[in-house]
Amino acid sequence: MSQPTSATLPAIGKSRWSTIKTFSPVSRETFRVLSKQGKAPQPERLGIRCTYYDNGELLKWLADPANYQAIKQL
Repeated sequence: MSQPTSATLPAIGKSRWSTIKTFSPVSRETFRVLSKQGKAPQPERLGIRCTYYDNGELLKWLADPANYQAIKQL
């Protein structure tokens, strides 16, 4: 059973890569590298195989990927 796809990313909530990839101008690996460099939203881990990203931060990054600076996580 496939999930319905949205034309936009919700402003509130969290999303996994499977949702983000339709909006992302870069590949998953490039996004991961940018995230490690602080140039893309930071991942939030829910377990070994479950990673989410904050939609608000994703929307900021998508609006201006060249000038985005990730919020440092404590």
